[in-house]
Amino acid sequence: MTSNNISPVDAQSADVLFNLVKVGIEITSERKKQARRRDFLGWGAGGVPLSHLGKMMIRLLFSRILMNRPEGKILETVGVFEAVKQHGKYETGQLFLHSVFGYRGIVLFPWHARLYDRDITPPIKREPPGTHGSKEVKGKTHTYYQVLIDTRDCPHISQRSQTEAVTFLANHDDSRALYAIPGLDYVSHEDILPYNSAEQLPIQHELFERFLLYNPAKSPPFTARDTLKAWQEKNHPWLELSDVHRETTENIRVTVIPFYMGMREAQNSHVYWWRYCIRLENMGSEVVQLRERHWRIFSLSGTLETVRGRGVVGREPVLSKEQPAFQYSSHVSLQAPSGHMWGTFRIERTDGSHFDVRIPPFSLESNKDDKAPPAGYTF
Repeated sequence: MTSNNISPVDAQSADVLFNLVKVGIEITSERKKQARRRDFLGWGAGGVPLSHLGKMMIRLLFSRILMNRPEGKILETVGVFEAVKQHGKYETGQLFLHSVFGYRGIVLFPWHARLYDRDITPPIKREPPGTHGSKEVKGKTHTYYQVLIDTRDCPHISQRSQTEAVTFLANHDDSRALYAIPGLDYVSHEDILPYNSAEQLPIQHELFERFLLYNPAKSPPFTARDTLKAWQEKNHPWLELSDVHRETTENIRVTVIPFYMGMREAQNSHVYWWRYCIRLENMGSEVVQLRERHWRIFSLSGTLETVRGRGVVGREPVLSKEQPAFQYSSHVSLQAPSGHMWGTFRIERTDGSHFDVRIPPFSLESNKDDKAPPAGYTF
């Protein structure tokens, strides 16, 4: 359902509203944690009190500024900001704005992942003589969410996020190797900017009405249908997010999430498939560009493969203060049930110099009870 509350505004007004939304986004992002301790979010002389953003529901309609339309900036009413949850989790049916990529979405269900953050320095321990230190990383529980993306926003995020679909292995009798369910994403808890809306269909997605039921007596006013519960249970092995790996090099943070997809038989051998999602995020102010990738892929069968190439998924994205993040998905297969991947990205500065950004090592593990991959999302 297309919103009727769209009206063009002059550039100055659009910039003011865009800045207001940007303040709300930046204050909830991880890089601005210390700013939360202040009672004032400065944006020129017209800062917004933190109490209005975080400690109470904002009684102000917020807006999305659609920058990529030929007619210029458009003011579109979306809903009412709600308080960001510092503790606990968001419920099924929670509407949100993505704090990094700006799209509208709705929470389907949470995942409890193990976050292995190599930027956290472990306590120094005395080591026995003759041993050599290694960077042991202990995981901590972190909440992610399976979400639906509003299809109206997909064209506006495709240049910065190429993960707005979840891919599956096709059935044995299907000629396709993979198939995708568009408009699905995994979102970290800190990337959620919650809001509410009076619309009964605030999100446009073909699965919205199949998965969710409008119930104004509930908060949020959307509850899971039996079809969503059945779909989650049936596809759990292929949707499950279990491990997240993160490392920062020279202000470029790389986050990796691997997903096991299943096993296929090919030429009398077993081939195991994984999808991995990678986000690069520029935490500094210097403009940089990704130029090359260098992967090392180790298989339990004993093989070590090296992969080099220009860019990623055919792109060489620029990471700037205005557009700091790029996210993409790719796939890897092994003739063994497990393995490891690690590597580097070659990054170029504006002066032509280069540096390497580490991709945190991550495991490729297959599920023990390997069942046939799902056969689509028929109900």
